Amino acid sequence: MSDTLDKAVEALNDKLSGGFNGIAKFSIKDTGDIIVDEDGAHAGDAEADVTLSASLETFRAMMEGDLNPTTAFMTGKLMIEGDMGKAMQLAQIFT
Repeated sequence: MSDTLDKAVEALNDKLSGGFNGIAKFSIKDTGDIIVDEDGAHAGDAEADVTLSASLETFRAMMEGDLNPTTAFMTGKLMIEGDMGKAMQLAQIFT
């Protein structure tokens, strides 16, 4: 696993209070995938209820609080496939 992905997983786990009710995948362009489930965040690829795809720059800006996930979605920087309700639950960890 890349150092960048390791740091992203660590940052997500810091933001999560426990696990996530469902399975979500962050697909970070040219970097890799992160799964968020009841066990927290970890690198990997799996079937998910919702997949959120973005560039590393967009993902980093959301993690640092510089970019609101809703704004990222509305401006086309964040693509969402699957359960929009699960995506909304995830958006709350970025605030």
